[in-house]
Amino acid sequence: MGTNRPLALTLRARRLRLLLLLLVFLCLSLLLGYAEGGKKKVSIPDDLDDVVDDEEDEDWKRWGQKRTTKADLQPPPDFSRMSPSEIQAEIMKRHTGPSLGFVKLRPGVPRSSDEVPVIAMRWSKVLRTGAVEVKFMAVDRNTIMFTMERGQDLEELKEFVLSQPEAYEMKVGEQLYRRAGDPPLDEVVASLHKEAEAKDSGEHDEL
Repeated sequence: MGTNRPLALTLRARRLRLLLLLLVFLCLSLLLGYAEGGKKKVSIPDDLDDVVDDEEDEDWKRWGQKRTTKADLQPPPDFSRMSPSEIQAEIMKRHTGPSLGFVKLRPGVPRSSDEVPVIAMRWSKVLRTGAVEVKFMAVDRNTIMFTMERGQDLEELKEFVLSQPEAYEMKVGEQLYRRAGDPPLDEVVASLHKEAEAKDSGEHDEL
């Protein structure tokens, strides 16, 4: 009888431990279930054909669209009162596609072939900050080629190029642009050749 009493106590203690473990497990399960239930589950369907996205901002809607300028909205001018050069300039202002042109650098100024790409790169960066889509590329020591995305930017491009000390003349199509009072480039080059020949002949006479 005395030996069965400790055994009974041991069994009772084990039962109590099992009950406590079960209670702890049940409490943890309830807590986890409550936490998961408090979270909102967002499910994204695979078929999005019927979904309408009306939250696009204005910048996204305008992305990729061409800018509308005052020149686009102006009525056509009276060409009958314009000279051929003025007509061509007006047509270029209203030209919407890309255009190709050239800039002749100031003659008589010594420069290396490495300096011209630096000038072209500098001009491209300056105009890019002003929202003018123009890219300049060096051709040789005296010439820079450019591509202009919008003909409406011609006036701004002309003002910029002729304000640069390295530039002498700009040509777009058959139209030439120079500073007021500057002689044609051919005359300047011919004058420089004459001066060089005269200098060479004078040096030969001295010898």
